[in-house]
Amino acid sequence: MSGARILVVDDDMAIRTVVREALRRAGYQVEVAASVAEQRAVMGRFAPQVLVTDVVLPDGNGLDLVPEMLEANPGMPVIVLSAQNTLATAVRATEQGAFEYLPKPFDLGELTRAVADALAASTADRGPAEDGASGDDLPLIGRSPPMQEVYRTIARVVANDLTVLVLGESGTGKELVARAIHDLGPRARRPFVAINMAAIPRELIESELFGHERGAFTGAAARAAGRFEQAQGGTLFLDEIGDMPFEAQTRLLRVLQEGEFTPVGSARSIRADVRIIAATHKDLPRLIADHGFREDLYYRLNVVPVRLPALRQRIGDIAELARHFLDRAAAEGLPRKLLDPHAIDRLAAHGWPGNVRELENLMRRLAALSREEVITAGVVEQQLNGAQGADCLPALAPSGGLADAIELHLARYFAAFGRDLPPDGLFDRVLAEVERPLLRLTLAAARGNQLKAAKLLGINRNTLRKKLTERGIDPGDVRRMG
Repeated sequence: MSGARILVVDDDMAIRTVVREALRRAGYQVEVAASVAEQRAVMGRFAPQVLVTDVVLPDGNGLDLVPEMLEANPGMPVIVLSAQNTLATAVRATEQGAFEYLPKPFDLGELTRAVADALAASTADRGPAEDGASGDDLPLIGRSPPMQEVYRTIARVVANDLTVLVLGESGTGKELVARAIHDLGPRARRPFVAINMAAIPRELIESELFGHERGAFTGAAARAAGRFEQAQGGTLFLDEIGDMPFEAQTRLLRVLQEGEFTPVGSARSIRADVRIIAATHKDLPRLIADHGFREDLYYRLNVVPVRLPALRQRIGDIAELARHFLDRAAAEGLPRKLLDPHAIDRLAAHGWPGNVRELENLMRRLAALSREEVITAGVVEQQLNGAQGADCLPALAPSGGLADAIELHLARYFAAFGRDLPPDGLFDRVLAEVERPLLRLTLAAARGNQLKAAKLLGINRNTLRKKLTERGIDPGDVRRMG
């Protein structure tokens, strides 16, 4: 809408100037303000059609002002800019009635498109939502650009009952996303029920989901409520949906289509009042092509996809996550530990095949086993490479071979989980941990010469390059090591 009036509120003069000029070049009339007081003054004489506001202003909070602006100017879209970059900010912006939330630093093209979308959108009432959880205590941590996309998607779906499919590698925190959507939404006071489809025997899945009547099958001595019934009024989280047997997928699809389910061995139907959130680390389109997953069920589940980045794709969040896990370990009674800057650098250089779960386990292990209050890069290196130094576990017997060393390392790894099992995908993680030091040390021995390193390993150069990329190894760094 050429000539539309836009008000930009930010206490940073450089941002005000750059945004004003970008929007003017797009054909808009633009006024700027540096404070809440200036914003109120300009609102009165300029009557903007879109408000673009920062959160932290010298004399107030831009988010706190949004409901007031919307009450005085019904139908005026508000675009919130913020350097706080947390899930709480994204959700609160949505709760307050904001049309869009953009974390700083933002792309000028994206802001211009957001303004155009705001002008084109309907002027339906976007009043403030009811007070709910602030989200400050949610376990989703990170301010990296990939996590900002996750936060923005969550903020858009918490207020409705759209089905969400959370996609991401094992250990990225898919259940945390599901819990955040539940805890921030209108069903927060009702049950959150999770079921791992990969952990249930095939013959029991229907009974687990839909319940059964007494005598429905051998061993069914009493009626049992299934997860759908347990989650009534709340949220049902179907984890590892890609592992659901094909025949059970048909039954689930019918429930999603008809909105009701029938317990095994029963003739009565029960209305399903649940929000469905599913998750998987598998490639569902590939499973569909291989006839392992129903295409119609996929489209029923994939209404709103949330793609969680792998930890290696959000390196900037590692320091904050590591400190959070050390703080949590201290709150649970383990010794309080700190990370020195070099230790953080070493964590950032790791490939993290086990993602956030691997980082959490490492921090708990360091909190429990490291004798020093400040954890150094050397201690981190010992743990990541399986070498148990004097600061941590006893050294391996010098007479032990590689197989013995790996067996001992894995035995300790399993022991660290107590009665629980480690996360799925152990085979690939073990291979990754063996390959990474093997590739790194071979390259160093060959002084960075990839042709020599490939020959030494017995693989071709293209395979070596692929493996270096997969394991996050920079050949330049290896040359500097050598």
